[in-house]
Formats: sequence, C-alpha cells, structure tokens
Amino acid sequence: MSEYSHILVAVDLTDESRAVANRACALRTAYAAELSCVHVIEPLSLAYGGDIPMDLSTIQDQIQDTAKLHLAEFAETLDIAADHQHLIFGRPESEIDALAHQIDADLIVVGSHGRHGLALLLGSTANGVLHGAPCDVLAVRVGN
Repeated sequence: MSEYSHILVAVDLTDESRAVANRACALRTAYAAELSCVHVIEPLSLAYGGDIPMDLSTIQDQIQDTAKLHLAEFAETLDIAADHQHLIFGRPESEIDALAHQIDADLIVVGSHGRHGLALLLGSTANGVLHGAPCDVLAVRVGN
C-alpha cells in the first residue's frame, strides 16, 4: 500500500458518518496525512426531478446554513481545520471527485451501504466516486 499524504473523507452528516470518519482518522494517524472533509448538498431541484412549481431558494438556503453548522461541528470533533472543510452543492459523485482533484487528495474515504442487485458491493454514491476518482477510494461499509 502506498503512502497517503492527503485524505478526503466524504460525509453525509448522519450517524453513520462517524464510522467513516473514524476510519479516515486512523489512516491520517498511520500516514501522518492531512485530512479534509466534504459534505455535498444535492440541490432540491435535482433531488426531486427539477420541475417543482415553487421557489425553493429559501428552503435551500436553510439546508445550506444547517449543513454548514453541522459540518463545522462534525469537523471540529475530528480536528479538521476550517480551511479543510468543504460544503458543496451538486451531485455527490462528481463533486467529491472534483474536489479530490482540486486539493490533490490521494485517498477518498466514503461510506457504502450494502445493497441488492447491481449495487450489492457499493452504494450508488460510493460506486460513482470510485469510477471517476483521480485517486484511491476506500469504501467503508456502514448501515449494518
């Protein structure tokens, strides 16, 4: 296994994020690596099909404000500096990969739910990250 110098942990800020973050922290310690975290907010228009006959900007702003607060609190427990905390709007798979490229991360740590069928090994976000990642990806199984 290669040395890792910058690890990016992708979190959804649920209780399961703690297990993913703990794995990333263990790797940070083992490799004396930098650790960054990212939470991606999927715009409501994408999440619900795009054709919603109402203005969602106020709700989206509230979601962003809440997520920013929760991400800061979560990152503080992991000793991640503010400049290594990233809150992004978009599709999680593509945004996580783009950020990893931008910050020169050499490992992405992401949670994965066990599913049935084609997504049996990886959840859809983890699978998407894996296929577009510019670096190694560690999928931490959660939700069992």
